[in-house]
Amino acid sequence: MTTGVCDTVRSTAPGRPVTQRLVHKADPAEVLLTCWSRTAPDCFRVATRWPGDHPFYTAASGSYEPLLVSETIRQLFPLLCHAAYDVPFGHHLVWEQYDCTLEPGALRPGPAAPELRVACRDLVRRRDRLAAMTMHVELVREGAVHARARSRFTVQTPAVYDRLRGPRADVAGAMAAALPVPEPVRPETVGRDHAEDVVLSPTDRADRWLLRVDTRHRKLFDHAVDHVPGMLLLEAARQAAQAVRRPARVLPAEMETSFHRYVELDRPCWIEASPLAAGAVRVTAHQDAEPRFTADVRTRAF
Repeated sequence: MTTGVCDTVRSTAPGRPVTQRLVHKADPAEVLLTCWSRTAPDCFRVATRWPGDHPFYTAASGSYEPLLVSETIRQLFPLLCHAAYDVPFGHHLVWEQYDCTLEPGALRPGPAAPELRVACRDLVRRRDRLAAMTMHVELVREGAVHARARSRFTVQTPAVYDRLRGPRADVAGAMAAALPVPEPVRPETVGRDHAEDVVLSPTDRADRWLLRVDTRHRKLFDHAVDHVPGMLLLEAARQAAQAVRRPARVLPAEMETSFHRYVELDRPCWIEASPLAAGAVRVTAHQDAEPRFTADVRTRAF
């Protein structure tokens, strides 16, 4: 995975405030970004605020959960689209790819909050509106880069999104039609402390699970949506990789993911994992016999 930030990054601190609306969060306590600045035409610095103790993002050991890094980076997408590229509210950001490398130091609490350095590249515009772009991100703390990410996504107008989704664009209807929540696997199997944070349900195979979609989970479902959130799929990939590598506790040191199609709330989704070479695990989400999401997760002891 290649990443990078602009060479013209200045040393001034970011200064424009981040609101919950800019990062698409209903709960202001879940906003992880604080302020941002433009350092070049398509380069930015963004300050963060990580919780000292969080029921979902902080493990009993005291370390942060890996998903915190990805959620912090995900909040960049709406922030910069709206604040820096004038994408109107109500437009939909559709994930295509997300790759991330992660060092253990990123998950160790410390006095200094991380800073994000961002370069936006491969911009596509239609009728003077942003239609797609790739973000390259470095997560920096105390002068060291602890994570790198590359994410490609498209921007859909409400009319185009409604046409693509058809009747499934009805958010209230989609939430009401969500399947009953199945039983979780044991939390220790997937590296979680609490059963409510487990997103895999057991089957008769050790390498296959039913995706556990609990729309009442206020962190994974901060607000109503018409499909399974991408963050839930990333967590499913991490939990599946941990289940394959147990009993050792492992870090998802590198993830290369692709979002092929939406995962619907009213249909069962199956998560399958198979070991690859060099400590990697391939995780695939299938729904209606089609692959909807894939992730290659390279693990390391943690």
